[in-house]
Amino acid sequence: MKIGICTFLVSLVASVSFANPYLPKPGEKILSLRISTCAVSGGFIHLYTALDNGLFDKYGMKFENIFIRGSGPNLSALAGDEVQFTYCASDAIIPGMAAGIDAKIVASPLVKLPYVLVTRKEIRRPEDLKGKTLGIARAGDLSDRLSRAVVKKLGLPAESVTIRPIGGSQGERYQAMAAGIVHGVIITPPLDVRAKNEGYNVVYRLIDLNLPFIYSSLHTSYKMLRERPEIVQRMVAALAEIVYYVEKNPDKAKASVAKAMRTNDQEALQSAYNVYAKEILDRTMVVPGKAVAEAVELARESGTPVRRKPEEIYDNSFVSNLEKSGFLKEVWGSENYRR
Repeated sequence: MKIGICTFLVSLVASVSFANPYLPKPGEKILSLRISTCAVSGGFIHLYTALDNGLFDKYGMKFENIFIRGSGPNLSALAGDEVQFTYCASDAIIPGMAAGIDAKIVASPLVKLPYVLVTRKEIRRPEDLKGKTLGIARAGDLSDRLSRAVVKKLGLPAESVTIRPIGGSQGERYQAMAAGIVHGVIITPPLDVRAKNEGYNVVYRLIDLNLPFIYSSLHTSYKMLRERPEIVQRMVAALAEIVYYVEKNPDKAKASVAKAMRTNDQEALQSAYNVYAKEILDRTMVVPGKAVAEAVELARESGTPVRRKPEEIYDNSFVSNLEKSGFLKEVWGSENYRR
């Protein structure tokens, strides 16, 4: 009997120790919130999977996902409390935050460059780009900065390649290349698989630039941080568990990307999953301060009036709490979540 009682007490202590501290209290009202996305991308695989499979329900949250094209309008919606969170590539949003818009990055699951440079069929080598045109969305935006970085990395004179703003989404810029309006564009998986299947060339993978980079990340407003920090913490915890879910449920994750991107190309979906659920994933979701600082400096060099220090536009306290509380260890069990 004594052994049985001891065993029960040990199990009880263990269950109490690892009780999820970020779940809503019994009887608590479900929160209705809005989260915006700035593009349609396989890089948002974690958010798409969560929305499709009701993964926020456990944390007492129901989200309306709103698509708002471009980083600037997303930041405006966030600062105006039209949305409570934005999920977007941080490197695209950092210039706006550095300029003084009231928002911060609170979690960064994806932290490397997933982009590739694809070109028309006649351009097979970097030197073939001389005298040609690369299509970007807008001057000074992320597609512009990355295109210029690639031209420099390939050792081509800056003036030898024309950078042409043509607007549109990645898919629309890809179509512009296919139509011969430009000769190359920067895109992300799974569009690279489509490009190869249609006979175009992947000339360069930007992960080889070895640049500090922050891709898909969770952003929130000063208002949320000031008035509802417990909801921000709950959201960050939910995202951490979603990262685990996506890694362990590849078929459901790929189905969500297929739905969002309107494709059933299994090779393309697998490519997206490999990149975003594994290759560039950081399970801890820590926002890399060095990458933020470099992005702010690049924004300054591009003419952005920088009004905030790098450390003022991100907050790692929420992801730090996940580790301190033992939450990440509980989610990943015997696996090393720091790998």
